[in-house]
Amino acid sequence: MNTLENLSRRRFLQGSAGLTLGFFLPGLADAAAAGPGKAGEGAIGPIHFEPNAFLRIGTDNTVTVISKHLEMGQGTYTGLATILAEELDADWKTVRIEGAPADAKRYNNLFWGPAQGTGGSTAMANSWEQLRKAGAAGRAMLVGAAAQQWSVPAAEIAVRDGVVSHAKSKHRATFGELAELAAKQPVPTDLKLKDPKDFRLVGKAVKRKDSFDKTNGQARFTQDVQLPGMLVAVVAHPPRFGATVKSFDAGRAKSVKGVVDVVQIPQGVAVLATDTWSAKKGRDALSVSWDESHAFTLGSDEILARYRELAKTPGLVAHQSGDPDQAFGKAAKVVRASYDFPYLAHAAMEPMNCVIRLGDGGCEVWNGEQMQTGDQHALAGLFGLKPEQVSIHMLYAGGSFGRRASSHSDYVLEAAHIVKAINGRAPVKLVWMREDDMRAGYYRPLFHHALEAAVDGDGRLTGWRHRLVGQSIMAGSPFASGMIKDGVDLVSVEGAANLPYAIPNLKVDLHTPQDIPVPVLWWRSVGSSHTAYSTETFLDQVAAAMGKDPVALRQELLAQHPRHAGVLKLAAEKAGWGTPLKPGKPGERRGRGVAVHESFNTFVAEVAEVTVARDGSVKVDRMVCAVDCGIAINPDNVRAQVEGAVGFALSAALHGEITLKAGRVEQGNFDGYPPLRIHEMPTVEVHIVPSTAAPTGIGEPGVPPAAPAVANAIAAATGKHLTRLPFNPADLAA
Repeated sequence: MNTLENLSRRRFLQGSAGLTLGFFLPGLADAAAAGPGKAGEGAIGPIHFEPNAFLRIGTDNTVTVISKHLEMGQGTYTGLATILAEELDADWKTVRIEGAPADAKRYNNLFWGPAQGTGGSTAMANSWEQLRKAGAAGRAMLVGAAAQQWSVPAAEIAVRDGVVSHAKSKHRATFGELAELAAKQPVPTDLKLKDPKDFRLVGKAVKRKDSFDKTNGQARFTQDVQLPGMLVAVVAHPPRFGATVKSFDAGRAKSVKGVVDVVQIPQGVAVLATDTWSAKKGRDALSVSWDESHAFTLGSDEILARYRELAKTPGLVAHQSGDPDQAFGKAAKVVRASYDFPYLAHAAMEPMNCVIRLGDGGCEVWNGEQMQTGDQHALAGLFGLKPEQVSIHMLYAGGSFGRRASSHSDYVLEAAHIVKAINGRAPVKLVWMREDDMRAGYYRPLFHHALEAAVDGDGRLTGWRHRLVGQSIMAGSPFASGMIKDGVDLVSVEGAANLPYAIPNLKVDLHTPQDIPVPVLWWRSVGSSHTAYSTETFLDQVAAAMGKDPVALRQELLAQHPRHAGVLKLAAEKAGWGTPLKPGKPGERRGRGVAVHESFNTFVAEVAEVTVARDGSVKVDRMVCAVDCGIAINPDNVRAQVEGAVGFALSAALHGEITLKAGRVEQGNFDGYPPLRIHEMPTVEVHIVPSTAAPTGIGEPGVPPAAPAVANAIAAATGKHLTRLPFNPADLAA
C-alpha cells in the first residue's frame, strides 16, 4: 500500500466508528497477548478488539467477515461468512468478506498448529466452531448494548437479519446503530450456540459472495495489481531438472522494446520489462547456455521400469493386520493386478504469479496466497527480515489444486530473488506463462501399484497385499516430521493403508525412490488420487473372480463402516443399480460402475454410466454422487464442488499425462495437456446425506471415486480392466 493510500485509509478510520470483534478458542490465549495490529485493506471502522479478529461491524450496517483462508474458486469466502453470519443473525445482503493478513497468531489453521494456510480441505472444518463462537459473541455484545441503551433485560431481546429488537417496548435498532456502544461491551466467554434446527443460513441456498465481482471484472487477482514503477518479470527456466545457468547473452533480450533489465537468479534468468508481453518477448530472445552436468535425464518409461523392478521386492510396511502370507498360502484363488499412474500438472486457470515490493521497513506481497506462514518465513529468510516484517495481501486465486501451496515457496521465492537481484529498486510482478507452469514443476507424483487378493475355498476375501512405488511429497517439506513415520510417507499410502473393507489379513508397503529429482507436490486429493483408483478397480476385479455383484461385495465388506455404506447405498439407489441400461447405438457398449472412498473425513460414493464406441473412445454419460460431509454449510456449493471434482478427475482419467523424455517435460500447453471439454462433461447428480455432524472437507473428496467408477463401468461394458491412466482408446477398441 503506498503512502497516499495509507494516509487516506487512516483518515477514513479516524472519521468512522464501529465494532471489531476477535475471538479465540481455549488454548490460543497467546494470540490475545499479541495486542492490536493493523486492519486489512478495506477496513470498516476503528479497531477495538484485535485478537483473532474475524468480524467488523460498521456504522453503515456493513458486516465484514475476515477470512483466514484463500478463495480460489472453491467457495471458501461464502462458506466462512455463512458460519459467522448464522450465529450473528446478520442480514446476508450486508455481509462482505475480506482476506486476512498473514498472521499465524490470529489466523492459524487450527488443524495445523501455529501455521496459517489453506489446504487439505480444512477451511470449513477447522473454522466451524471458531467462527460460530465469533458470531455468537458479536451477537451477544450487540444485545448487551441494546439492553443497556433501552434498560430492558437482554433475555427479552431478539436479533434477526441485522436488526436488534425488543417486542414489549417496541425498541428497534440496526447493527450499525448499536456498533459504537457494542464495542464497549465486554467480550463474552460463556456462549450459547444455536441448535442446528434453528439455522436460517447454514444448510440453505445463500448466494455466493464472490460471483458478482468475478463476473463484472471487479474481483482482484494478482494480474490486476499495478504499482507505481512496477516491472514485470518472466523467467527462462532450465529445460531439465537439476540444470543451472552456465552463461547467458542478454543482448537480443535488451534490444526488445520495453525490456529494462536481465538478471540471473538461482532459478534461471529473469527478464524485466514494463509490461508482460515485452518481458515474454525478451525472455524468448534471450540466449542461455545451460550446465546440465547434474541434470536429470531419465524419461517416464525408464522411471516406470525402475518402479516395476522395485515392486518385486518388499518395501517399508505402512500397515499390516492379520497374517497375509498365511492367507495367500491357503488361497483357493489369487487375483493380481498392477497399475501405472503418470505425473500430473495442476494446470490451474491462473498460472503462478506474485507481486513483491521491498521497502525500508520490510516487504509487501500481493498474490493468491495459500500458505501464508511458510511463504512469510521463506521471504523473511531471504531478505534478512523478521517474519512480521513480511506483509502479505491475500487476493483471489484462479484455481490452485495444491500448486499455490508450495512446500518450498518456489514461485514466491523466485519473485523475491528477482527483487533482490535489482536491489529492490522497483516492485516486481513475476508472471509464469502456461509453458512455465507445465514445465517448471511441480507435479502429482508418478506411481506404480501392485495388488493381489486371496480368496479362500468358501469364496471369501481373506487376504490383500498392496505395494506402492513413488516419490514422497512430504520429504524435505516442513511437514516431513509429522507426516513421515518410520520412513513411510503417510500421504503416499492414504486411501490404501486405511482401507475400510473388512479383510482379515492385509499388508500395505511402500518404496520411496530417493534419486528422482522431479519436483512433486500435493495435487487435488493427494494420495487418494491414485490409491482410490487402484483399490476400487481392483476390488471390482476381485468381485468378478468371486462371482459377486460389486455393490453387494462392498456392502458386505463395509458392515462396520456405516458412513461408507450409507453413501454407497444412496448412490446405488439413485443410480438405479441393478436395472438395465438403455442400449446404445449399433457397435456401442454400455456399462455402469461404482466406487466409494473416504478422504479428508468425507465419504463419497459415485456411480458412473458410460458408452464405449467401437473405436474405443469413451463417453461418460452420467455420474451419480452421494456425499456425507457432515453439515452442508451451503448445499449449492457442495454440489458445485462435487461437480467440479468430477470434471477435474475426468480430465486426468481421459487425458492427463505429463511425460518426460530424456529428462525434458514434453507437454507445454493445453494442446498437449487438454482439460475436459464441455461436450465431454457428463450429467452429474449430487445427493447430500442429511447430517448434524460437524462439517468436513468438500474441495477434494469428489475427485478420488470418479475415475475408478468410470473404469469399472468401462470394465462392465467391455470386460477390460484398465490399469494405466490416462485411458487409451486403443485398449478398448472392439
